[in-house]
Amino acid sequence: MSNNIYGYIRVSTISQRDDRQWLALESFGIPKKCIFVDKQSGKDFDRPAYMEMMERLNPGDTLVVKSLDRLGRNYEEMTRQLDIITKEKEAAIVVIDLPLLDTRNKYGDDLTAKLISNLVIQVFSYVAETERNMNHQRTMEGLAAARARGVQLGRRPIEKPNGYKAFRERWEAGEVSARKAAEALGVSTPTFLKWVKEPDDAVE
Repeated sequence: MSNNIYGYIRVSTISQRDDRQWLALESFGIPKKCIFVDKQSGKDFDRPAYMEMMERLNPGDTLVVKSLDRLGRNYEEMTRQLDIITKEKEAAIVVIDLPLLDTRNKYGDDLTAKLISNLVIQVFSYVAETERNMNHQRTMEGLAAARARGVQLGRRPIEKPNGYKAFRERWEAGEVSARKAAEALGVSTPTFLKWVKEPDDAVE
């Protein structure tokens, strides 16, 4: 039985900073070479660094994360992965921001440790999933409210440049191709073709 300790870091996007997670894991005493990092969503566990770490995890090892939502945000998937870590892999899981979730046997006997760990895993996995769903719901409600106020969402449409009307008429007459017209107007061919499909009253 091995006794290695690994750390796992996850941020949702490449631009998101992971400094606090690094600091927490290094302060815990985990060597940099034993820390695995993914920069993608926590909706599932199809992540390269996570899968590599799981391959290395052996009975007696310990996996450390700063907070439970760094491990994942899908309740069912996270519960299943925690079950694999603690039961199939026979490794321990430690969540730094959640001292109760430390499956290393510090409660006096295996049965008590497993009972407490399972309860904590179930509750906080559910909380993490619920938070993710609520964030999504708030985003959708915010977008709906913005649309109701007439706020235009997404990219602003490209304004038709001077000379568009003349090039459209030449294109309609077959005097110039869509590609040539687009090049002359400084836009892409799909943009020009999108414009010509608009009603005549949209022509400038």
